Amino acid sequence: MLHLNIKDETSRLKAVVLGTAKSSGPVPSPEEAYDPKSLEHILAGTYPKEADMIKEMEAFKNVFVKHGVEVFRPEVIENCNQIFSRDIAFVIEDKLIKANILPNREEEFEAILHVLEYIAPENILYPPEEVHIEGGDVMPWNDYVFIGTYTGHDYPDYITARTNWEGVEYIAEMFPHKKIKAFELRKSISDPKKNALHLDCCFQPIGKEKAILCKEGFLIEEEYQWLVDYFGKENVFDISADEMYQMCSNVFSISPDVVVTEQHFTRLNNWLREQGFTVEPIPYAEVSKQGGLLRCSTLPLVRE
Repeated sequence: MLHLNIKDETSRLKAVVLGTAKSSGPVPSPEEAYDPKSLEHILAGTYPKEADMIKEMEAFKNVFVKHGVEVFRPEVIENCNQIFSRDIAFVIEDKLIKANILPNREEEFEAILHVLEYIAPENILYPPEEVHIEGGDVMPWNDYVFIGTYTGHDYPDYITARTNWEGVEYIAEMFPHKKIKAFELRKSISDPKKNALHLDCCFQPIGKEKAILCKEGFLIEEEYQWLVDYFGKENVFDISADEMYQMCSNVFSISPDVVVTEQHFTRLNNWLREQGFTVEPIPYAEVSKQGGLLRCSTLPLVRE
C-alpha cells in the first residue's frame, strides 16, 4: 500500500508519478491549443518533437532514481499528451483528489489507475462536476493550502482559467483544519507573457522558507504582497514576466535542499547555489514549449 503524505512542497520525496511523452500525438492545430505558449509554437512551426521530450523526461527520471525516489509512470495511451501529470490529480495530506480537468483529458486519469490500486479507496476524492481544480493551482504549505484561481465573470471564456471559486471552497470543506489562501491569477489566451496558467507558473516555495515569485502573474497586487510579507523580502527570488514565460518558477523540490531546474535558468540557478541549495539542472526547454515545466510533470504521492 501507498500511504499518501503531502504536507508541503519540499519535504524529502519518496514516491511520485512522472508523466510520459511517449506517443504524445501529432502537432495540434491552433484551435486545439490549451494555452498561449503551445499556440505560439504551433504557429511558429517550433512545436516540440516527441523524441526530444522523451529524452528530457528520461533525464528527469534519472535524477529521481539517483535520489532514491520511487517513480511511477502512466500507462501510455496512443496519441495522447500525458506529460503533465500534475493536471490530473494532486495529493493533500493523505488524500488524492482527482482534478476535474478539461473533458477531453479524462483518459489521462485512467492511465494512472494502476497506481491508484495501491491507495485505500476512502483516500481518493472525486469532486462534484461544478468544482474545477487542477494540481498546478494547489500548493500545500504547512498550515496553509495556497490556491490559484480566477473568479472573473468571464471565467468560461478562458480555457486558461483552470480553477474556479467552487474549487477553492471544495478544498476548504475537505480540509477544514487548513488555512486556505486563494490568489487571483492573470489570464490570457493570446499572450503567453501575460498568462499564469496555474499558480506554480508564477510562484513556488522552496527550501524551508524561501520562494520564487513573479508579480506579473497576480491580478491583485495585495495578494502578491501578502506572499512577499509571508516569506520575507530577503527570502524571495523575484522573476520578471519574461522569466515567468520561460517557466522559472516551475522547478521541483526533491527535498528542502535539492531542487531540479532547467539548465538554462542561469540567474535562478546561481541564486539557488548561493543560498546553499544543491541544483540538479536538466534539459527541459522542449517540454516547456507546451506551457508547463518540471512541477507540472509530477504528481508527488509521498514525502517524508
